[in-house]
Amino acid sequence: MFERQLAEVWDLIYRTGRGKEYRGEAEMIAEVVRARNPHAATLLDVGCGTGEHVQRLAKLFDHVEGMDLSPHMVAIASAKVPQAAFHVGDMCDFDLGQTFDAVVSLYTVVGYLPSIDALGAAIERMVAHLAPDGVLIVEPWWFTEKFVDGYIAGDVVRGDGRTVSRVSRTERRGDHAHMDIHYVVADEQGMEHFTEKHVFSLWSQDQYLKAFSDAGLEMRYVEDALYCGMFVGQRR
Repeated sequence: MFERQLAEVWDLIYRTGRGKEYRGEAEMIAEVVRARNPHAATLLDVGCGTGEHVQRLAKLFDHVEGMDLSPHMVAIASAKVPQAAFHVGDMCDFDLGQTFDAVVSLYTVVGYLPSIDALGAAIERMVAHLAPDGVLIVEPWWFTEKFVDGYIAGDVVRGDGRTVSRVSRTERRGDHAHMDIHYVVADEQGMEHFTEKHVFSLWSQDQYLKAFSDAGLEMRYVEDALYCGMFVGQRR
């Protein structure tokens, strides 16, 4: 999905712009986890991207690992957080051979899954990596009932000797949201234009809850948290 150069641009945009407050989100996640599991010391971030959350979570937990489908994203994350372990893997079939006190999947990563069956497979894998009393936190993509068709977003960020503009438009096509993104990247060597297409699945809140229940975990949805709210549950 993300080639090396695009991964670098993506990292710059979300590290310096787009209103993401990674430190505050990491502190909130740690608070939610320890409210349910006070002695939680290990955490896995599924779909970790370039490691912005891992970088903060590594200061709040004794041992943190990350996993992402993109080797380019993982390379950036590994350089950024050398004390953490990172893996390249598919959230629908990964097996790290260990369990964690907390497993999180943030910033709507599960929305990239193509079907409700794939969502169920990913949740099953996350639950399988939970230790007894382990806490699962999953941030969904927009629910079907909340999605805004034709939504347009735009940002301009500066850093690393670059100026980057990002403009996106998202529209509904059946049970999926199709996002077209255009980037213009300028630096001292010139200017380039990238385009990217993302496809997100649109599921209702009830469909998410059923997928969690089918995996043996009862989850609670917290609306006023993160970007699209979050589901929280605990393995008993």
